[in-house]
Amino acid sequence: MDIYRTLGRSGLRVSPLALGTMTFGADWGWGSEKDEARQIFDAYRDRGGNFVDTANQYTNGTSEQFVGEFAKGIRDRLVIATKYTLTTRPGDPNSGGNHRKSMVRSVEDSLRRLDTDYIDLLYLHIWDFTTPVEEVMRAFDDLVRAGKVLYAGISDTPAWQVARMQTLADLRGWSPLVALQIEYSLIERTVERELIPMAAELGLGVVPWSPLASGVLTGKYGRADLEIGEGAASPTGTRKNVAAANGALTERGLVIADVVKEVAAELGVTPAQVALAWTLLNSAVVSPIIGARTPAQLADNLGALDVRFTDAQRDRLHRATAVELGFPHDMLARPMTREVTFGGVQLERRAS
Repeated sequence: MDIYRTLGRSGLRVSPLALGTMTFGADWGWGSEKDEARQIFDAYRDRGGNFVDTANQYTNGTSEQFVGEFAKGIRDRLVIATKYTLTTRPGDPNSGGNHRKSMVRSVEDSLRRLDTDYIDLLYLHIWDFTTPVEEVMRAFDDLVRAGKVLYAGISDTPAWQVARMQTLADLRGWSPLVALQIEYSLIERTVERELIPMAAELGLGVVPWSPLASGVLTGKYGRADLEIGEGAASPTGTRKNVAAANGALTERGLVIADVVKEVAAELGVTPAQVALAWTLLNSAVVSPIIGARTPAQLADNLGALDVRFTDAQRDRLHRATAVELGFPHDMLARPMTREVTFGGVQLERRAS
């Protein structure tokens, strides 16, 4: 990874593949113990990776602790992203959520676990449908001005709310959002309706999570695994439980995985490499998150950077996975709409 990318409309340089650390720690029953997590971290660094993703509650805080320990001596060479929102004390209404008290407390706790005096990128993790956007953006700006956070990002939030927040920051001179973390894979493409176009227009670099659709796109599951059903999962269950609860382990998901395996066989690569490489075809995507549980999985995932598709293969993957964009997108793209709008004139939009 000797070519880096700027994150959104910031000047921050990050690797084209981010290291996800939700698998750092065995607290949830399926992660990596410290020695193996260290091997994964070191292997990522040896390949030139610098973008590490964690969150305040990943493996009950163990993930951040491991990242902080592994970053000793090389802290300034890393771009460490973490998140706030998830509750830390069940039953306490203010221990989670998007509000200022939750954000500030979470940042202080993350700084202690990471054993650092600043966080490169802080994400709002999950929209709570409660906190005013003004409160969120002003709290982000205060933390940036205090030097505890360098950049702000957002994850898992409706596009119209993100657009409001970015516009508000622009109008008031507050720190803008530079990153949008969302689920994006060959199985989950509905974000192409609003979230990805919004990010491209407003200067947020897209950082996809679960680009392998909870492992379904690696080809490791079959029809017999559908018997697990839906929704019988929690973060502390098996990876198969998580895949089912996320809606990835379905008949449709397995059909898509079959197409991915076919393309992989033609290219002489693995299905995981095909799935990751596909996300990088979208110009709005900056750095998909790879959540390897073993050094071997990490090495395989990094091979995605070398995958090149033929036009026919790209078209096959598109046709097998495309989603309807719906209104108004489909209506705006119809020939009749285009004709009455432009009167046959061909226009090219130039980047500003």
